[in-house]
Amino acid sequence: MGNSDLQLALSSLSVAERIELAEELWDSVARDAESQALTEREQSEIAMRRAEHRADPQAVVPWSQVKTSLKL
Repeated sequence: MGNSDLQLALSSLSVAERIELAEELWDSVARDAESQALTEREQSEIAMRRAEHRADPQAVVPWSQVKTSLKL
């Protein structure tokens, strides 16, 4: 199905139907994501970041400060 075909099909749905479709699509993505294991590299990265945090738990920047610095 091409992009224009998809847009046409979506435009034929009501707002409620599109919301339901979006919810179903999101749920399917979440199920797939939950079933995928982390790679060895990802696990190593998480372990390293946890170790860094344990070594210096005060070396963090609050999200509010990050947003302000990015002007979000």
